[in-house]
Amino acid sequence: MTAPLLVIAAGGTGGHMFPAQALAEAMLAKGWRVKLSTDARGARYTGGFPDAVEVNVVGSATFARGGIAQKLMVPFRILAGIGAAKWRMFRDRPTVVVGFGGYPAIPAMAAAWVLRIPRMIHEQNGVLGRVNQLFAKRVDQIACGTWPTDLPAKVTGVHTGNPVRAAILEQAGSPYIPPGDYPMSILVMGGSQGARVMSDVVPPAISALPQELRRNIRVSHQARPEDFERVKAYYDSELIKAEVQTFFDDVPRRMTDAQLVISRSGASTVADVSVIGRPAIWVPYAGAIRDEQTANARQLVEAGAAILMTEADFDVAPLTAKLTELLSNEQGMLQMAQAALACGVPDATERLVQLVETLAEAGKK
Repeated sequence: MTAPLLVIAAGGTGGHMFPAQALAEAMLAKGWRVKLSTDARGARYTGGFPDAVEVNVVGSATFARGGIAQKLMVPFRILAGIGAAKWRMFRDRPTVVVGFGGYPAIPAMAAAWVLRIPRMIHEQNGVLGRVNQLFAKRVDQIACGTWPTDLPAKVTGVHTGNPVRAAILEQAGSPYIPPGDYPMSILVMGGSQGARVMSDVVPPAISALPQELRRNIRVSHQARPEDFERVKAYYDSELIKAEVQTFFDDVPRRMTDAQLVISRSGASTVADVSVIGRPAIWVPYAGAIRDEQTANARQLVEAGAAILMTEADFDVAPLTAKLTELLSNEQGMLQMAQAALACGVPDATERLVQLVETLAEAGKK
């Protein structure tokens, strides 16, 4: 008897592809066959997927890039992709189709809707992306990585959480050492490539701390390549112990060692911080069209696990004052860490698997 087939439809960014990969690995382990439907851009991000996952490249496009001629071609490319996806599904009918967002998810999700195949979407952020908005009323289930998630009227979702990497799960719930009169670590991140506002504000804010706090500070600062030299030079000139890199490949360890995380509130970073359980200062990306990073931070902020500072308020003096307040409050920081951990969903992948299996059973009836 042929094993059940899961088709995963996902765009070409890490935010979409990582939870897709986590689900693929889990379903393969349960004996399912798995296919990934993406476009040529998304195919470049599939190196981490198991070899057993069949990658199908379909035509797709976005209105966000390219000139007028390219944008005029977008509907035709998407229609061609839908046609190719339908043909594949006729030949090998999926048991369930799961979309993780991004324009490359459109062909497979649209084909599944037309063919009435059980289907669901997973939204990583606290606000639905454009593609997930398109399918929100055309799927059997919506899995929400961030809670609460803003959903259309009369549409409900299930809180599954966002799957995190195995290296993060290994550090889940690691004991937290609150600030004190000993070395204290601050982890500064602005997404995978850093953020200029972090490099402009954080170093001078740390430099302005009272000496009794400043002397104990150790900083791990992820900076953009163009900011690297000036950030490193500033910390060196101020005699602040800091390790500056353009990319950290050991974030789980650094996050575990940190007394405080200062970061953008991307969905995956918020999930990592909550699973490990660390206090944070979130600085949502102001240029986000849907302001999803503010929504991502909402649960941790309301739980008392984190502080939110808008980019407009994220300046040297306010940050120094906030750091002084936090790093001088041992009990308060311990409570923040515990509150963060209470918001974590370390079994997010298992929750997604359960939803897929439930859809598969419903599809048999």
